[in-house]
Amino acid sequence: MGSNADRPRLIYGLVAQPFRAASAHTSRPQGLRYARFVSSPLAVTALCAALSAQGAASSWPQFRGNAQLTAVTNDALPETLSLKWTYEAPESIESSAAIADGVVYVGAGNGDLLAIDLGTGKLRWKYATGNELGESSPAVSGDLVYIGDLAGVVHAVSVRDGARRWTFKTGGEVKSSPVIAGNLVLIGSYDMNLYALDARSGDVRWKLQTSGPVHATPAINNGTIYLGGCDEQFRAIRLADGKVLFALPLGAYTGASAAVDATRAFVGTFNHDVVAIDLRARRIVWRYRDPEREFPYYSSAALVNGRVIVGGRDKSVHAIDAASGRRVWKFATRARVDSSPAFAGGRIYVGSSDGRLYVLDAATGRKRWEFDAGDAITASPAIGQGRLVVGAQDGRLYCFG
Repeated sequence: MGSNADRPRLIYGLVAQPFRAASAHTSRPQGLRYARFVSSPLAVTALCAALSAQGAASSWPQFRGNAQLTAVTNDALPETLSLKWTYEAPESIESSAAIADGVVYVGAGNGDLLAIDLGTGKLRWKYATGNELGESSPAVSGDLVYIGDLAGVVHAVSVRDGARRWTFKTGGEVKSSPVIAGNLVLIGSYDMNLYALDARSGDVRWKLQTSGPVHATPAINNGTIYLGGCDEQFRAIRLADGKVLFALPLGAYTGASAAVDATRAFVGTFNHDVVAIDLRARRIVWRYRDPEREFPYYSSAALVNGRVIVGGRDKSVHAIDAASGRRVWKFATRARVDSSPAFAGGRIYVGSSDGRLYVLDAATGRKRWEFDAGDAITASPAIGQGRLVVGAQDGRLYCFG
């Protein structure tokens, strides 16, 4: 149950450090409350576009739902969910689903990218990557769907029939999820590079070499990429050419992906804290630590009405005030929470390794509903077109509405 608790410690710090870039090659068959009042038409247009990106209705085309990775949607779900269908994949589902145009796309552990009818749960097609799939989650843009596999191959596949359009081979396994920005596909690899690939051909437009595996999914806002890394650095990177604008030491490596708004980024670390970064001042403004239990944060945060909602390996879901870094509420599950929460209609939806999908009141943290899937849910919920879709470690994919 949700509860108010003692305030966590706040730790402050700042430093910025330059970083360098580098260049590979292709194989193919070819919201938060930081608002200001605005009066000019241009400013109003920009604000509306940002709000639209943060809460896109009716589809969930990529990991965390949008390029800012905020996991917020305007889509409506019933107060009490009912199970609409299940689909049994050949192996575990660690990949988080995408929803677009009445189709669910998800990766299965055996290497199949599945396209499943959202209304019926029937398989439309499957694409065999030829390698195992891990946490990399599909991204859909136009007529293509993209995903990375554990052999380091990025795949572009036709949404119509599952035909391969192109592949690109990196030098390490891919657990990062693709993010589409115009004609670029951004994705990280354990070969320590962040790649910007041409969305139509798979050719490398640029790549950025880091000092550790690029596990996280990049977030994008206003032409800048934000990325935490296994080399303990948080980077701001220019989308156009991969130039590092600033790098900030986090003091720990990150498995989580950063969620960003116009002025701040939020990311959990393996040093038992969640960090807020001021993107304009280029400094850490607060660190949240739970004084009761210190465990890593592998879950990626949702940004909801001035709060950062994130799962922890302390078996809990935490709601943190985005401005101050102080705890608002905490909800305890029965096992670690690596699933990343999603928000819709005043509620938080999140899985746990205790095998349950939880629905929590976003304001109070009180449990509203739960579903026992019978095996760990480490994938993150996708919400679109009036449905919630999430997979479990036993290979079952569940659709609720």
